[in-house]
Amino acid sequence: MDLGRYLVEAHLVEGRSVAELARAHGVHRSWIYKLLARYAAEGEAGLVPRSRRPKTSPTKIYDLYEDEIVAIRKELSDAGFDAGAATIHYHLSERHEVVPSVSSIWRVLRARGFVVAQPHKRPKSSYVRFVADLPNEMWQTDITHVYLADDERPVEIINFIDDHSRLCLASVAKEIFTSRDVVGVFTQAGAHHGLPESVLSDNGAVYTASYRGGRGAMETELLKLGIVFKHSRPYHPQTCGKVERFHQTVKKYLGAQDPAATIAELQAQLDRFVEYYNEVRPHRALGRKTPRSVFMARTKARPAQPGIDVEGYRVRHDKVDQAGKVTLRYKSRLHHIGVGRPYRGERITLLVAGANVRILSADGKLIRALTIDPTRNYQGQE
Repeated sequence: MDLGRYLVEAHLVEGRSVAELARAHGVHRSWIYKLLARYAAEGEAGLVPRSRRPKTSPTKIYDLYEDEIVAIRKELSDAGFDAGAATIHYHLSERHEVVPSVSSIWRVLRARGFVVAQPHKRPKSSYVRFVADLPNEMWQTDITHVYLADDERPVEIINFIDDHSRLCLASVAKEIFTSRDVVGVFTQAGAHHGLPESVLSDNGAVYTASYRGGRGAMETELLKLGIVFKHSRPYHPQTCGKVERFHQTVKKYLGAQDPAATIAELQAQLDRFVEYYNEVRPHRALGRKTPRSVFMARTKARPAQPGIDVEGYRVRHDKVDQAGKVTLRYKSRLHHIGVGRPYRGERITLLVAGANVRILSADGKLIRALTIDPTRNYQGQE
């Protein structure tokens, strides 16, 4: 017998007062009066415990909101964008003044079968993350590969992102990138966003030639600008984790589009994605702010080291090729210098003082003296 029935029986059969029963059992008199009224109206059925669920719930998500949540989810997923509860909440906020909470949206997604529990995932709290304190304190860069519609050969995409704000500084497609192309993309990004204090990349040949005992175009350019160049450990892509994760986001978006038939079409898709990613999409790692807003919120870091005259004075020993030329890098650009066919295969010495070059034969005879024109690849004989 439950307490409600006991109190009713004690009052009606035993004749004990409501006040006495309330005192003895620690309940309020109004509840006993309510039980007596229900018993009088419905009999023993009126004493069955009833649900405490409210008849109305002002905060309930109505079917209209649920349908809109699902529609936004599908729209974002079909476009290849992030479609989590927080992102949907952001887009709902753009349309309505009062919207469901992120947790409520998540419950709708779970109820509709869009969210599946993955207990095997490692909790984010277990990761130790590094984030640069200021915009332009460090840029991350890497190259990834995708396929065009013909699916015959891969096309390369180089990405530069800001470590602090996750802002995509550049995303450029090309059939294959040379070290000079990498410098060109970096230069354009620097002109638009300002030069960084440091750059982080892997040990790819387009980034560094240190393992070959030389200095690549990117290394030369950063040294000249006073920018620190950092490299990840070999076979340890986690060091460049932010740009590696950005590759995945880009590829997810491209996978939802019609495959591009040309590099120009692929570049147009990348440009649309970068605009959305930087300006519209709230980033989870940024407290659901856009990368652009975070990038603009603080003072930018700048190169902290003095630039070095990487051209300087050099003495180089070389051999004239079969076309009568030698090559020389000046201001990160490779130039071909005409020596003359009569000197094919001969050993020569180049005395380099900045842009001024003197070419000597093996016995010390001056063959040619010139000033390199940086706008021309070939420095022909006059």
